[in-house]
Amino acid sequence: MALIKISNAQLAYGDHPLLDHAEFLLQPNERVCLVGRNGAGKSTLMKVIAGEVLLDDGSIQRMSELKVSRLEQDPPRNAEGTVFDFVAEGLSEVGGLLREYHHLLDKITTDASEVHFAQLAKVQEKLDHANAWQFDNKISSVLEHLELDAGTLLADLSGGWQRKAALARALVSEPDILLLDEPTNHLDVATIEWLEGFLKDFRGSIIFISHDRAFIRSMSTRIVDLDRGKLNSFPGDYDKYLDAKEELLRIESEQNAEFDKKLAQEETWIRQGIKARRTRNEGRVRALKQLRAERSERREVMGKADMQLQDARRSGKVVFEAENISYRYDDKPIINDFSFNVMRGDRIALIGPNGCGKSTLLKLMLGQLQATEGHFHCGTKLEVAYFDQYREILDPEKTVLDNLAEGKQEVTVNGRSRHALGYLQDFLFHPKRARTPVKALSGGEKNRLLLAKLFLKPNNLLVLDEPTNDLDIETLELLEDILANYQGTLLLVSHDRQFVDNTVTTSWIFEGQGVVNEYVGGYHDAQAQRANSAAQRAKAQAEERAAENKKDESQQRQQVNREKPGKKLSYKLLKELEELPSRLEDLENEIAQLQEKINDPAFFQSSTDDTQVTLSRLAEAEQALEVAFERWEELEAMQKES
Repeated sequence: MALIKISNAQLAYGDHPLLDHAEFLLQPNERVCLVGRNGAGKSTLMKVIAGEVLLDDGSIQRMSELKVSRLEQDPPRNAEGTVFDFVAEGLSEVGGLLREYHHLLDKITTDASEVHFAQLAKVQEKLDHANAWQFDNKISSVLEHLELDAGTLLADLSGGWQRKAALARALVSEPDILLLDEPTNHLDVATIEWLEGFLKDFRGSIIFISHDRAFIRSMSTRIVDLDRGKLNSFPGDYDKYLDAKEELLRIESEQNAEFDKKLAQEETWIRQGIKARRTRNEGRVRALKQLRAERSERREVMGKADMQLQDARRSGKVVFEAENISYRYDDKPIINDFSFNVMRGDRIALIGPNGCGKSTLLKLMLGQLQATEGHFHCGTKLEVAYFDQYREILDPEKTVLDNLAEGKQEVTVNGRSRHALGYLQDFLFHPKRARTPVKALSGGEKNRLLLAKLFLKPNNLLVLDEPTNDLDIETLELLEDILANYQGTLLLVSHDRQFVDNTVTTSWIFEGQGVVNEYVGGYHDAQAQRANSAAQRAKAQAEERAAENKKDESQQRQQVNREKPGKKLSYKLLKELEELPSRLEDLENEIAQLQEKINDPAFFQSSTDDTQVTLSRLAEAEQALEVAFERWEELEAMQKES
């Protein structure tokens, strides 16, 4: 039985309907990815499913006692209380009991009165009766994985951390339907991989919106495309959807061309004069009016953005040069003994968990901070353009046009004046949308505006901090193409694994404790090199241990031979000799299986922890095979001598 059924849904804000006679079904245990252009109405559809927005027309049927939880696109800016309070609110009555329990614990630490202990006992009894301790453990587990401090005031968190708290609140509630709007925003790669595993174990249905193509490929069991008010379902994976969507657009284009040809023919006929108005041709005239009406109602496919970077004069050949730089904060190493050279035209990704020091290193490079140790040199003729992931340079009360042109009607593009409205249309803001306040835009539209503002500035050093958040995939792919042709130097902070792979040539991996290592290539190239290095270290350690063991065994055998010359093999040694051939065969089979697993192209797409286990086991098995073979030769020789 369907959990949700939407029939003939209609909903409009402004000129064009967001839902135009749309149909949708959600079955149990589905993971549906909702895709569509920025501003198409994806977030609004989620609000409809959650019951927060009513349809203008049509119907929505929900299974009885259906529980829905939604992660909103924007962080909870005005929420009060601690992180734990906010997350527990997602559990309604049980959450209230847990909040009261933790507040009483805090009170008892400062005032251990009998009144407080009596209140605590009553709350504990209610929690026992509701079997609610499992939710307390779940909240703690989710907060730990998202690296959130339960006692921190929500108002003290940045926008990204507030959104993490909102994600935690959605995850702990165990709803029948989980609605996630851009769940990977502001999450580092390790947390995204944890989230993928968490959601795959979730016992319920999930509808999610995401720009992260690796996340979509990993998570989705079905793609639902929202295009010009219509919902189309595509079973299977994301790549099959891309092929099917391309074919649908091709067929639509051919049908539209045929329709337009017929309309042009009828318009030519009607202009011939009196013959067209004779009684016997009235049916044809009515048909022409119907064709005109259909043509006027057609909603064309939204075009692609036409974004271009303005190149400044070339920077010096050496952009940045650092030798053994370190930066400490409260005696904690943020950057530790890191040396690098950044040359003109380099494309570098900074990859690591939140709070590891990526932004600190960028500030050191841009001169906003000074290194506590080491030598740093900044190149000449640098003109920097900086993309801010928190959109702090946008005024939410001003219109799109005023944010871009600051009250002017024209902007300068590549040295030439251009009307601001025309420039904004390159970024898919039609004139009416350009006069809309920024606070009314979707997250992706805000990012498009930020890119439009950024690209007005001539630059030869582009610093992008999470530029992909909320962008639709078509704009994301266009941004990849622009960066591929960019002649300047690129510094990129992003947790979008495919975007990193498609745009950079070097990756700086933040390993923790201030350690930064440099690898050639994008995210997956870097992970493969890290795993290979780890395997080599594990193999070297295994060889070193084996060499020590072999030396000890040799010394022991020499001692035994001196004490008991000419003695035959003991029963224990004979038994060991008999068992060694099967032991050798088992090890060879295991090594073959491990090598086959590692040769699979998908192997290095797994998490580092998973690949490290396999690579370490391969090194151990190879070393064990070598030791076993040497032992077999040794016992064979001893048997012949006796």
